[in-house]
Amino acid sequence: MSKAKHALSLQASLEAEAESLAKAEGTTLNQLINVAVAEKVSALRTSAYFKERAARADVAEALELLERAGDEEPWTGDAIPDGPGPMSRAGR
Repeated sequence: MSKAKHALSLQASLEAEAESLAKAEGTTLNQLINVAVAEKVSALRTSAYFKERAARADVAEALELLERAGDEEPWTGDAIPDGPGPMSRAGR
């Protein structure tokens, strides 16, 4: 992994807060900044991915799929429901 050096100017109050957080996390300010940038890049890429997927979406097909899903009440909890269906004891 190659590393690049970049001059970074932070407002004094932001730098102090970041240093405090880094110390509380047991890491360096440099590592905290790396993680913060990685999280932001990930968020932006995720947003772009979903926008691209949405642009290809077939709304009519999605609505048809939801219509076929039925209107039964979803089961809750961690118990396996009784009765017919692929998730029931009887459906296995």
